[in-house]
Order: sequence, then C-alpha cells, then structure tokens
Amino acid sequence: MTQTTRRKILHLGGAAALAAPAILSTGAARAQGVTKWRMQALWGGGTTPMRYEEDFCARVAELTGGAFEITPFSGGQIVPSAQAFDAVRGGAFEMMKTFDGYTAGKIPAHGFSSTVPFGFPEADQYEAWFYERDGLALARESYAPAGLTYIAPTVYGEEPIHSRVEIRKIADMDGLKGRFVGLASAVMARFGVSVSPLPTSEVYSALDKGLIDIADRGDIKANYEEGLHEVAPFLILPGVHQPTTATSYVANTRAYEALDDQKKAALAVAAREISGRLRQNIIVSNGEYLAKFEEAGVEILTLDPEDVAEARGRAVEFWAEAATDDLSRRMMDSQVALMKDLRLL
Repeated sequence: MTQTTRRKILHLGGAAALAAPAILSTGAARAQGVTKWRMQALWGGGTTPMRYEEDFCARVAELTGGAFEITPFSGGQIVPSAQAFDAVRGGAFEMMKTFDGYTAGKIPAHGFSSTVPFGFPEADQYEAWFYERDGLALARESYAPAGLTYIAPTVYGEEPIHSRVEIRKIADMDGLKGRFVGLASAVMARFGVSVSPLPTSEVYSALDKGLIDIADRGDIKANYEEGLHEVAPFLILPGVHQPTTATSYVANTRAYEALDDQKKAALAVAAREISGRLRQNIIVSNGEYLAKFEEAGVEILTLDPEDVAEARGRAVEFWAEAATDDLSRRMMDSQVALMKDLRLL
C-alpha cells in the first residue's frame, strides 16, 4: 500500500469517526425512537474477540446517541453457530458476526472474502482490497440473493500452523495429515496434505492422538489458551493457509433497509474502528504468546519468504479451481490484480 493510499484510508476513517457523533446524537434521532437489534457473534463469552463485539455494539449506541441498541450474544447462544446464516435470513435475529469460509461450500465467493491461502501476507493489504478496490461491493453481492446485507469486515493477521513434525519448507507438508477448513481445505490438499475438516473443538485431541500431523485452529493466543503447546512441539509461521483473515458483520436486509442513513453510517464506522482495534490487540498479544509457547518448549519455525512467494504463484492455479462461478471468479481476479500491483505476484 502506498503512503498516499494509507493516508487516504486514515483520513476517511478518522473523519467519519469524528463527524459521526455530531451527526448522529441529535435530538431528532432520539425522537424517532430506539431501534433494538440482536446480534450473535462467533466467539465464546468472556473471550477477547467477544469483548470487541461488545465494544462494537456500545460504539453504535454512542454514535447514535442511544437511538440504536444492539444486544450481543456469544456464539451458539441464540442458535447453533452453523444455523446463524439461516436464522438471520429468516429474521430470527437481525445481525450476525460470521466467518464467510463457513459458507464457501455453498457460496464459492466466500472462500475469497474470508481468507485466501498464500494470499495477502499483511492485513492492511487485505483490508485495502475491501475498501480501496471493489471488495465490499463484491461481498455485498454475494449475500444479496439470500436476503442478507454485508456491512463490513473485521480484518486481522495470520493464524499459525501447529505441527507434531518439523516443517522448514512448504514441500515438507506433502504427505502429512492436516486439519483445515474453507478454501484452505482445497488449496492445502493441492500442496499434498491429506485434509480433515475437523471441528475446532476436536483439534487438540486429534493432534494428541496423532490422527493429524498439522492443524489450523485459531490465533496464537487462543491456541495457547487451548493448550496446543501440550500436543504440538512445533509452531509454523507464517500461517500460509490463513495469512490474513476477515470475519464479517452481516444483517438481515429487511431490517437493514428499515434503518435511516445515520444508523447505517454508525454500523459502518463502528465496524471500521473495531477492525483496527482488534488487529492491533492481536499484534501485541502475538508477541506475548509466542514467548509463552517457547517457554513451554515449542520450537517456532519460520518459512523462507522466497519459498512462500513461490508457493503463492502456484496457488493462483488452485484458487482458480475453487472459483467455480462468475462472482467468485470476479472476486479472485480483483484480488490477483491488487496482488500484482503490490508486486506480490
């Protein structure tokens, strides 16, 4: 990203955040009555990501002078997480925080709006695709037929690979058994991994029992808290299967269209702020928790950047295999164009 682009992003985001309270906290907005929504997130109660979802809801209320209240619920609290898509579409509640990779099997474009294996290596680059290219418009197009409206992403960095065996280059993964989900399942399989899309809850036991050799699970802090240092003596960086990540705020379209422009703006502003705040929190906690992994005896292995770059070039072919409809192909082509501009391809 150029300095000019970065300044533009910061200027627009900062201007919106500064202007919104003055615009939205008017007596006229309050006189319209309070809009009340419910939102189910991905995360368990009390976790760091869930606290940021609570902050998101509080910020929306602040930006609207209390005229828009969103009550956050943790993952599975209203309906099982796998049913959230249909529940929001049906109007059981108004909004969800989701990971598009979960629906990539039915909506191929969601493989590209969630995380792209061997894709953008920096979160700012991926977020720039959403805001500076046509990522937001394409993501909204992907949800529209289901009666859902994509509001904004929360973008953050890599998730590591935990391994029972030493891995020093991409080729070392060939022949291993691994747990991956979404687009990573297809791409890692093309790099020779025998993939099992196990639930997150089963990763610890599968590594412990040797049912898999390598695994994706979550961010570095969450994986330490889950105890993966007890069952996997190696941690591999960068997390090439998920170098950058986007989770998504998605609303029921009928409920969203019933909002006035000020409340819609509050959703967009709060989402953009939370994306940056959570990303910065993860950057700091990664350093702290990598040290904890090392203290527990885990060896941190770093892949050669040239090896990763070469694999990215090969991965383009595998992305194309997963882009099975017009929208997913347009989304992939848009990302590839930006990667070329950034000299990543």
